[in-house]
Amino acid sequence: MDYELVVRGEIGDRFGVAFEGMHLERVAGTTVLSGPVRDQAQLHGLIERIQELGIELVSVNPAERTTDDQA
Repeated sequence: MDYELVVRGEIGDRFGVAFEGMHLERVAGTTVLSGPVRDQAQLHGLIERIQELGIELVSVNPAERTTDDQA
């Protein structure tokens, strides 16, 4: 399943390594990390990594798949 994790602040590309496999998109003072998450353990690992880096987590949401993604 794909997820979107929204964090406060526009984090730099150097954090991309910490979130390997996730796409970073900066939007109006936040950064959206989006991509596939294989299970709850991986999701919790991503959340823990955000906390370890001292970044404020705003929200965690299942991502909507487009028709193209479902094919």
